[in-house]
Amino acid sequence: QVQLVESGGGLVQAGGSLRLSCAASAGIFSINAMGWYRQAPGKQRELVAAITSGGTTNYADSVKGRFTISRDNAKNTVYLQMNSLQPEDTAVYYCNLRGKNVYGYERNYWGQGTQVTVSS
Repeated sequence: QVQLVESGGGLVQAGGSLRLSCAASAGIFSINAMGWYRQAPGKQRELVAAITSGGTTNYADSVKGRFTISRDNAKNTVYLQMNSLQPEDTAVYYCNLRGKNVYGYERNYWGQGTQVTVSS
């Protein structure tokens, strides 16, 4: 089965920085895109940033200029560099992958989530 393992996250002060990582550890044959979503208590899950296998990036308006998404295709890993963090960035961040598993099925996979808390 496909497994996405997230690392990073934690507690930081407003204005600080944090770097998240997500690696596909098993079952992936090819990747179309990887990205990050976040969900705060009582709010809907929202797209933060995404990147295709070719390097095209998309960002939510709320994080443009502060967050940077990157990837290492050889390692099936995606990163999210978060700068100038604000309390409203506090949420559980989920890694997402769209691609084909080793059986040829294209699916949308999710990581376990990692907590990011920004104190004021």
